Amino acid sequence: MIDYQTDYLVIGSGIAGLMFALKASKHANITIITKRSIDESNSNYAQGGIATVMSSADSFDEHIKDTITCGGGLCHRDIVEKTIQRGPQAIRDLMNYGVQFTKSASNKDELDLGKEGGHSHRRIIHAGDITGHEVKKVLIDVVKNNPKINVFEYHIAIDLVTSKKLGFSTRNTVLGAYVLDIKNSKILTIRAKSTVLATGGAGKVYLYTTNPDIATGDGIAMAYRAGARIKNLEFVQFHPTCLYHPKAKSFLISEAVRGEGAVLRTSDGREFMKDYHPMGSLAPRDIVTQKIDLELKKSGEECVYLDITNKSKSFLKERFPNIFSKCLQYGIDMSCDLIPVVPAAHYFCGGVQSDWNGQTNIDRLYVCGEVSCTGLHGANRLASNSLLEALVFSSNAAESSKKYIENDYPENIEIPKWDAGSAKDSDETVVVTNNWDEIRRFMWHYVSIVRSSKRLERAKNRIELMQKEIHQYYWDFVITNDLIELRNIATLAELIISFALYRKESRGLHYTLDYPKKNDKVFCRDLVYENGKFIEGEKICE
Repeated sequence: MIDYQTDYLVIGSGIAGLMFALKASKHANITIITKRSIDESNSNYAQGGIATVMSSADSFDEHIKDTITCGGGLCHRDIVEKTIQRGPQAIRDLMNYGVQFTKSASNKDELDLGKEGGHSHRRIIHAGDITGHEVKKVLIDVVKNNPKINVFEYHIAIDLVTSKKLGFSTRNTVLGAYVLDIKNSKILTIRAKSTVLATGGAGKVYLYTTNPDIATGDGIAMAYRAGARIKNLEFVQFHPTCLYHPKAKSFLISEAVRGEGAVLRTSDGREFMKDYHPMGSLAPRDIVTQKIDLELKKSGEECVYLDITNKSKSFLKERFPNIFSKCLQYGIDMSCDLIPVVPAAHYFCGGVQSDWNGQTNIDRLYVCGEVSCTGLHGANRLASNSLLEALVFSSNAAESSKKYIENDYPENIEIPKWDAGSAKDSDETVVVTNNWDEIRRFMWHYVSIVRSSKRLERAKNRIELMQKEIHQYYWDFVITNDLIELRNIATLAELIISFALYRKESRGLHYTLDYPKKNDKVFCRDLVYENGKFIEGEKICE
């Protein structure tokens, strides 16, 4: 029995999901489900901006070069080239919807361009220091006024419905999803001609993260359970500068602050990044994060410091109004005080494998945004390429998936309603809380910035034991939002550990003490995981 039927089911309400919905609504009806309110997503917290070539002093070739250099040898050149060349059009699309980007102080007819780590030129289009929030605000308004788009807030997808799971031998096809209506504790069966995962990342797998509480890897976990290929999940980007303060939760100090001249210092005032990289504090994120971790281990200190006291208060309040205000709230005046910072889990460069159109290896299933692995980022994402990817690939997916909308519903298979069996309400929710906390702690200690085979094996043993407990709990008790998220972060943790153990080298965001060098002969290729085993990934290096 079907509770709801739609042309497109879009799971997630970040910039990728909203942009897809707007583009696809030109030829179909859209249903967006989001597990919190529509304005809550990772992209809502994106401070820096969108990396795009918009200056005559810059070029596509330079942006391509910076992206590939940062990607540690695993970027797919064809994807990088096409994505970057589409950047200016993506910005124009946003401006046509009504997004107001910050203009240059010297020429109000031109956009102000910021600079971030790894970039050779100023090319970050931004809206103050709350770019993601400003873009989302406009897109949400346009979506709400579009009669072809329905939004179901406080609805969380449990699992994708596929022809394979229902026992059909035809090519595996996504038919829709089972969805929990959180407020009414009711499970819906939604049928769709095409399903789009735009669920963002999984920072909450780690104890310390810049991500909001919703970032539990739901899309990657669901896609994997459905039979989708997962790629390069060992590459987890830790942002170097999360505000270190007992009352500050997950607040990011944008890389754009370093782009405007801030430097990293130890507690004794030493500008340590000059010792490690010619770009100093503006080195790529993997390098900066690893060196902060090294300095903290050497000194025993709990944080390092970001120093932008060379800029005036008026400049800082105008360029970084949100960051300046937030720091002041915690007693830190950026114009005269050093900002205490630590690394925190930030962005997943791996995810569900997709092609240029965002299509997965499962029919009628598309992915866009951080949930996907397109080949753009390689082993380490260049700052502010993430929103660019989300915009370009959501547009690609909207165009590519039209072929499914023109046909009838897939396979003409009857989807059974959710069967709760003998599941009962749990009186031991402490089990969920404790398991959630334990996963995040051992992932932080064993599978974060610096890894080793011994640490990874310990993590593998822990997650295998916990998976058995979580699996039993999942089937014994009535489904809740917390249980769905626990199941998903456990799946993500197990996948990340498997990838990290398999890649026996150090490259980009994956650094292991046992294999501290790159091994291009064996590992200059994607790692692809499907149905519990690794398959031969594409060779990148020539």
